Amino acid sequence: MIAIVFPYKNDGRGGKMSYIEQNLMNGENILYRARLHWVVFLWSVVWFIVAIMFFSRGGDAAVIAGRLSILIAIVKAVSSFINFSTSEFAVTNQRVIAKVGFIRRNSLEVLLGKIEAIQVNQDILGRILGYGSITVSGTGGTRDPFHNISNPLELRRKIQEQVATVQKP
Repeated sequence: MIAIVFPYKNDGRGGKMSYIEQNLMNGENILYRARLHWVVFLWSVVWFIVAIMFFSRGGDAAVIAGRLSILIAIVKAVSSFINFSTSEFAVTNQRVIAKVGFIRRNSLEVLLGKIEAIQVNQDILGRILGYGSITVSGTGGTRDPFHNISNPLELRRKIQEQVATVQKP
């Protein structure tokens, strides 16, 4: 029997604790959470539409191409769902924490006092739909971009508010 173990601890109320909750320091509180935007599912929807177009044409070649497109759509959807459900972004009263990935994990934890800059990049579609990339630059050259963040301007504002609070004498 093969058991799949998910990296969550019980929170004492029957729920599962997230990566961020598991890694909070003493006295640290989560002030703001961000998520990936639903646009991460866009390519699976596109492949599904392509499959429908192939099926509507008819013929043996079109049916084979439609089945292949459905398979690609399913693989993309599962991959996007795993990415969406295992990505976490938070601002606490002490740090900015970001974690992306399940098997291949990429995490960033920067103390608020060590943040030098926060960069937000949005293309036209990102501005219309409300998603973008955010890069937090810390002292020592730490610079990790995180893509497809929902409402990145709000996340930047929350980080800046906390940085300003920490820097007050």
